Amino acid sequence: MTAGARRMLVFALSSANFVVGMGAFVVIGVLTPVAEDFALTEAEAGLMMTAYALAYAVGSPTLVALSGGMARRTVLATGLTIFTAAVVLTALAPTPEVLFAARVMTGIGAGLITPVAAGVAAAASPPEGRGKALAAAFFGLTLAQVLGVPVGAWLGYTYGWETVFWLNAALGAVALTAILMLVPRDIPFQVNSLGTLRDALGDLRTVLAILFTVLSMAAVYVFYTYTAPVLEARMGFDRDGVSLFLLAFGVGAVFGNLLGGWLTDRIGAYRTLIFVASTGIIFLSVYSFLPIPAWLLYAQAVLWAVCGWSFAASQQFRLISMAPERQNVMLALNAAAIYVGVSLGSWIGGVTLRIAGLDALGLTGAAVSALALLTLVLSERLRP
Repeated sequence: MTAGARRMLVFALSSANFVVGMGAFVVIGVLTPVAEDFALTEAEAGLMMTAYALAYAVGSPTLVALSGGMARRTVLATGLTIFTAAVVLTALAPTPEVLFAARVMTGIGAGLITPVAAGVAAAASPPEGRGKALAAAFFGLTLAQVLGVPVGAWLGYTYGWETVFWLNAALGAVALTAILMLVPRDIPFQVNSLGTLRDALGDLRTVLAILFTVLSMAAVYVFYTYTAPVLEARMGFDRDGVSLFLLAFGVGAVFGNLLGGWLTDRIGAYRTLIFVASTGIIFLSVYSFLPIPAWLLYAQAVLWAVCGWSFAASQQFRLISMAPERQNVMLALNAAAIYVGVSLGSWIGGVTLRIAGLDALGLTGAAVSALALLTLVLSERLRP
């Protein structure tokens, strides 16, 4: 494959990840209007994120294993079709039950996209550039933080939350077209099966490595799921203030994703991940001590995202290196673990909110980040 063809391929994969990222995380920015329309509490509305995450977590590794012999383009196109249809159903949902069912369907479709896209990017790249290739394919997911989530929050408050999902569906159709046009039919891939999944889950080091993903994401989403209520109550922010915070976080996420790929190719995945977990403890603690000056909060959001999103490419690279013979299943487990972590973090945040209030969310997230760091060290000590 030529360098130009590889760049176009990565563009298609990144566009698919952008659609997935927007569909997954835009809920955070429209939590309040959704709750108002369906007469739900904010904690109940947060279950939209939980339903998506659980469906992804269960569906992704299972479906990736079952589709292990199918052409990668076919798998990606199928996932995008399911995802886009589910987003349309979300916009049309007349009741909370239909809304949550649509989110489950959305998670199932997304579970066929992100891990397969990572596998395709890795397979199409030379070993010395694999960290950058994974970061580039994952770029769309972080770009969704910059554009999809804050723009979605603004549109949701201004024109109604349904508008956000109609936009996401339209972008899904565009991404599907890009996949069909730019992903080769015959791109090589590693065939995995349910047996490969069973072997991975029976490996203690693999389980601990995947648990690191779970805890890292949970640490973030203890606070991030309830960003809007916290900033409205403690910083006095309205629509524009919340959207600007999400934008600042998204800008940091883009740079963090690129930084993670660069660091992985230079200092290694393990050292990069030590850096990520350590800084998470520091930055999350800040949110238990609001209010602070608005400019400082925005700057802190950027730095937190830069450090935190350095996680994505380095963890994927580490898992591929750990078990190259079951690459696709490892990537699917990691992608599933991301959403298990999102679900777990949202749940822990909801419990913390009910028991200890808004001010406890930051320190709780920092404690979970410390557990992630411990898990990372333990998994590395099991290296043969």
